Amino acid sequence: MSTLKDKLPPIGQLGPFIALLIACVFFATQSDRFLTGANLSLVLQQVMVVGVIAIGQTLIVLTAGIDLSCGMVMALGSIVMTKFAQDFGLPGPLAILCGIAVTAAFGFLNGTLVTRIKLPPFIVTLGTLNIAFAITQLYSNAQTVTEVPASMTFLGNTFAIGGTEVSLGTVLMILLYLGVWFWLRETAAGRHVYAVGNNPEATRLVGIPTDRVLMGVYVLAGVFYGIASLLSVARTGVGDPNAGQTENLDAITAVVLGGTSLFGGRGVILGSLIGAVVVGVLRNGLTLMGVASVYQVLITGILVILAVAIDQLSRKGAR
Repeated sequence: MSTLKDKLPPIGQLGPFIALLIACVFFATQSDRFLTGANLSLVLQQVMVVGVIAIGQTLIVLTAGIDLSCGMVMALGSIVMTKFAQDFGLPGPLAILCGIAVTAAFGFLNGTLVTRIKLPPFIVTLGTLNIAFAITQLYSNAQTVTEVPASMTFLGNTFAIGGTEVSLGTVLMILLYLGVWFWLRETAAGRHVYAVGNNPEATRLVGIPTDRVLMGVYVLAGVFYGIASLLSVARTGVGDPNAGQTENLDAITAVVLGGTSLFGGRGVILGSLIGAVVVGVLRNGLTLMGVASVYQVLITGILVILAVAIDQLSRKGAR
């Protein structure tokens, strides 16, 4: 006979929701502005770029990998799409596709080095981080691209829900999470991602092409970085070559806080969305309280260590 405990989700899945709830209750008691619709909408707008990057990062972490290059690849994508529109006069949609193609190409490069040469993902993506940074600075001459077509800023537009302005980019982020959640949960290809992260050798022996799965994951992650590039341009209205320098760590933080195991094979994609929102809520709430930004970084770092420690302890307890 099943008990209530058996029916509840694992604590690793409930943790992000509990942390978000506690943070919201705490900041609501500290500032009257925190729970306003305008402020909560602002939080979602602030995390939408990192949130979409975290989708790709989650897929890679589920395979027991990691991608340090995601932030700079996103920045390169934003420069490519805005420069192509400015320098070559390409229509906005075509320039956007070119930017996404470049970020997907970096995903293909990462996947090739991981699957064919068998290099560790940490080393591969550390190298491509520097390559993407250099190309971004050289191609843009370290200058911000300001002449941006309206089609690239469209997702920064807002619409009203109950008097609260919600950005189209926020809606797109949520839809992407729901789509990837369904894919991972309900399709064979999605379940293969978990299988490779759990035990790649056993997965290979049952006939699943592990290298193909890994390659697909890295390329798909690159596509999400390209979409994040578009959201970055939509939110700021410019192509910024200095963007993306902390987004890789922010995305990894969101994934870890969301309950995805850095050891692979365990996690729920929606947890990464909650993780990104937790970070956004912490920074927003502490800002409303007048706390210096350095303490925001300190608290975030402590939370990451706690999340990884809990994951490690739960793995040991499961053995």
